[in-house]
Amino acid sequence: MRSCGIIVEYNPFHNGHRYHAEMAKKLSGADVVIAVMSGNFLQRGEPAFMDKWMRAEAALHNGVDLIVELPFSWAVQSADYFAKGGIKLLQALKCDALCFGTDSQETIDYMHYGQLFADNQTAVDCLFQQLPVGMSYPEKMAEVVRQLFPTIQEFPPNHILGLSYAKENAKYPNPMAIYPLIRKDQGYHDVEIVSEHFASATGIRKAFNRGEDITSFVPKETSERLEQSISWDNFWPFLVYQLTVNTADQMIDIYQMNEGIENRLKTIQADNFTAFLQQVKTKRYTVTRLQRLFTYFLLQVSPEEIRKEQEQSRLHILGFTKRGQEYLSQHKKSFNLPVAAKIGLEEKESHFLTYRADQLYQLIHPVEQNLGRTPIRL
Repeated sequence: MRSCGIIVEYNPFHNGHRYHAEMAKKLSGADVVIAVMSGNFLQRGEPAFMDKWMRAEAALHNGVDLIVELPFSWAVQSADYFAKGGIKLLQALKCDALCFGTDSQETIDYMHYGQLFADNQTAVDCLFQQLPVGMSYPEKMAEVVRQLFPTIQEFPPNHILGLSYAKENAKYPNPMAIYPLIRKDQGYHDVEIVSEHFASATGIRKAFNRGEDITSFVPKETSERLEQSISWDNFWPFLVYQLTVNTADQMIDIYQMNEGIENRLKTIQADNFTAFLQQVKTKRYTVTRLQRLFTYFLLQVSPEEIRKEQEQSRLHILGFTKRGQEYLSQHKKSFNLPVAAKIGLEEKESHFLTYRADQLYQLIHPVEQNLGRTPIRL
């Protein structure tokens, strides 16, 4: 069975995601679409709008055949590490192809770009280190690409992520064939809804929070489960608690807590999360970078814990269709990582950060996320 992999978050699952799954299968000629999906905390350092099981079920009803969870240590990361984790799992799953969305209208040979980046890794690393300290990570990566690969000139969010997928994919002996898919009607973070049937996840979340009807933009499996929206506002009291009980010296042990940012965090007073975030952010410390840092802080994540969980990655199956189950039966003996059909004591020990993050998420959304949960079967 030929497979096409996609790396996703589904926050929440909407019509554009269904289109992505359908086109991934069509473009690649695949028999099955395999999604590696973030769990309950996402790449931009945000708690998921809906829990991972709700999102997985919606995806399985709308074109995805097999869903595997991307562990916390890879999911809540900058583009390069997010891509590294996603590609690692798709490679372990023996995927033949990779399909991702892009906002870019220019035609890029991603396979060629990925190989160029792999062949020039030393030059890339050297230039990255030479760039000014005040530049954010996305700005640095954009500048690296502009200088070393001047034919690539457009850098919207999903375009940069696509380039990250390409260069990570090129590192493997058998890289997946790449099929970029231009986004339909709306960009990655478009806030306003201007299409009749398609809207970005950001636009959908904002519309839902304003009390607007979003049923035309999402499948019924999403709309029927939307009872509340979970956001950073729900976790604000926990963040205040951590800021209160931790000294600046204790805070420096947190993953990516560096350059004295802990002192800045201790001095700022705010009544809500949004106000706090606006006071802390700078050109160097973007909203996304800060949200990831706050997530690490809430969970008291250390650099060693990130490294350890990444080394112990497993294929945690969230769900599958009949076709996805057939793929598992045919290929699982050749997978490069152990398969976890459910989270038991052994899996809890290996994916300990993911489990800890789920425990935190359950304080707001009191539904068991791991123990006793088995894959969704359609």
